[in-house]
Amino acid sequence: MDARTTSLAPANSLRGEWARFGAFLKRPHLPARAPMPNGASLRATLRMLVLDFLVMFALLAIAGAVISIGIDLPETALKGVDLGWGVVALVVLFAPVTEEIVFRGWLSGRPGHVWGVVALIVGGCIAALLTMLGNVAPGSAIWVIAAGVFAVGAALVIPWSLRRRDAARVFRRYFPAFFWLSTLAFACIHLFNFDEGSLAVLLPLVLPQFATGAILGYVRVHYGLWACILLHALHNGAFISIVLLASDAAT
Repeated sequence: MDARTTSLAPANSLRGEWARFGAFLKRPHLPARAPMPNGASLRATLRMLVLDFLVMFALLAIAGAVISIGIDLPETALKGVDLGWGVVALVVLFAPVTEEIVFRGWLSGRPGHVWGVVALIVGGCIAALLTMLGNVAPGSAIWVIAAGVFAVGAALVIPWSLRRRDAARVFRRYFPAFFWLSTLAFACIHLFNFDEGSLAVLLPLVLPQFATGAILGYVRVHYGLWACILLHALHNGAFISIVLLASDAAT
């Protein structure tokens, strides 16, 4: 199969794209390979971004109503953090790239993508372990760098070398489970955004990430990894802009 082919042509309207997304949620399925980046895919991604914004505004309105009746919600880890350019870059650039690779880079089911992400995660864990052992193992910095280079190199070489291989039949068969597990894991990792609070209180607070994760998963398998990274970056950019505007208004 040509790497540029796909079983799904982008819809020509907001309503059409959202209806297709709704049908996908009812019965998640793995389409053929996503197309190479093009204008149609970009427009489809922006249509899904509009839906993402509408969902986020609705959930924020619910949160505001809860606060207005006197219920205190746990504060996020960003509370009191100086939102300098470093933090903004971390939220808008680094987080979307790393999170999409880890949580959805493999969602295509293609062996190259799956093993590339595995290599990246394993290499990253080794580098992190070596960093923690740095104080008791002088000269380990070179090994940390080597592990990082290996991880990035393997994440690039493996997908390229296996680029002609399609998703395994077993992955297609159990794709709904993979899709929802990816979405749930993405939401749960954001529990660490809160410094305190019981699980029963915090779980509803990651509903926005669960909803966004479902949208990102749909975009990933239909329009490509680049598309979900872009949507994620724009989502985070809008969120951090709201935070910055709110902090400016409070001063």
